[in-house]
Amino acid sequence: MILKRLKQWLWMLFAGVWLYGCSASIEDYQGTKPDFELFEYFEGDIIAWGMLQDRNGKQTRRFEVQIKGRVQGNLLTLEEDFVFDDGEKQHRTWVITRNMDGHYIGNADDVVGEATGHVSGNDLNWKYVLRVPVDDTTYDITFNDWMFRQDEKRVFNIAEMTKWGFSVGKVILFFEKQ
Repeated sequence: MILKRLKQWLWMLFAGVWLYGCSASIEDYQGTKPDFELFEYFEGDIIAWGMLQDRNGKQTRRFEVQIKGRVQGNLLTLEEDFVFDDGEKQHRTWVITRNMDGHYIGNADDVVGEATGHVSGNDLNWKYVLRVPVDDTTYDITFNDWMFRQDEKRVFNIAEMTKWGFSVGKVILFFEKQ
């Protein structure tokens, strides 16, 4: 019995390491065009449409976001107003700092700690923990957020959501600069 459990545990460990090794890296996008200039793209008005999916890929919610971006030196402030398909409204304000090395740090009221962002080519990868309210409680959900610049007006976004290392869902978003 112990040997069987040890084999199962080793197999799960091997599978996890293998899957981690197969995931995309920000460096995979080096040299891809158009370059993702975060401050340039998000300055001004943007409309986004998106959906949430559960861990099985089933769509659970849809939403639209009106975004106003303001750049002041090395700071980008994003005012985001969400409207969900059930009528719920949410507001989030991001304050993003551009570091001298080209990396980004982001803060918002419902982000636990800081978001970290890295750009390579047409891609931006954000990693952060978002405190998500559900009924009478909140959950800290880890986001691995990949944004891909399509052209001067459009960005695609896929965010993997995990809790304790297990997938809990995905957010898919399409941005259009106005």
